Amino acid sequence: MATVTAAMVKELRERTGAGMMDCKKALAETAGDMSKAADYLREKGIAKAAKKSGRIAAEGAVAAYVSADGKIGAMAEINCETDFTANNENFRALVKEITEQIAKVNPADIDALNESKIGKKKVADLVTEATATIGEKISVRRFIRYETKGKLISYIHMGGKIGVLVEMSGGTDEVGKDVALQIAAMNPLAIDRARVDAAELEHEKEILRKQALEEGKPEKIVERMVEGRIKKFYKEVCLVEQEFVKDNEKVVQDILGEVKVLNFARFQLGEGIEKKQSDFAAEVAAQLK
Repeated sequence: MATVTAAMVKELRERTGAGMMDCKKALAETAGDMSKAADYLREKGIAKAAKKSGRIAAEGAVAAYVSADGKIGAMAEINCETDFTANNENFRALVKEITEQIAKVNPADIDALNESKIGKKKVADLVTEATATIGEKISVRRFIRYETKGKLISYIHMGGKIGVLVEMSGGTDEVGKDVALQIAAMNPLAIDRARVDAAELEHEKEILRKQALEEGKPEKIVERMVEGRIKKFYKEVCLVEQEFVKDNEKVVQDILGEVKVLNFARFQLGEGIEKKQSDFAAEVAAQLK
């Protein structure tokens, strides 16, 4: 049996909102598997859906660029080691320059981006120079680029903690900004029901089936209950069905009208990266010695 540590219990509590002893039991029952433990708690009706973003830890910035005509856009996450550097003027300038380069040259991947040139220098060399100057490791983690006949809108929240890039069939800038703000705040999984990942949907149905059986409901009505709860799931994860953050009397489809959301991307700084935790006071004391 896997050893259940206090740190594991803490992480599961943060992900699910369940109590300490429930989290400890769930981890023990699932041999320390965090995802299975979160599912176990939901099946028992103890926890809500586990947070999907992962632990937010890395520093840096998410930046976006959209051309003046709204037809070409890019968004990138570029990481560094400390929040201090993330707010450094030189770092911010580099992030802006690289994001615009992505829109301009349409690189196939990060390797192609690093090989592309801004002026006479490769992006990789600019990053290396910035690393040497600033004194921290700097790296391009991911990017996305859209080109459209419709309209592109970007939104950056909290100075680069969350970024959104939306492709729409048309509409006004105001509607575009409202949709981007919605995505930043509510983190939908898909635009509509048709685009919800099939595996994700089956996983959710299985959780809900076990939940209903755990509540003691007869098997003959479990499927009807699951279908009812799946409708609620769709309203939570499908962009067009979500309550509009600016007016909960409306759903997003109401503000869109005839306009279609064609694509969207949402980057949250550091999602899925676990940063090494350190004792800053101890580090300073060690350096003074």
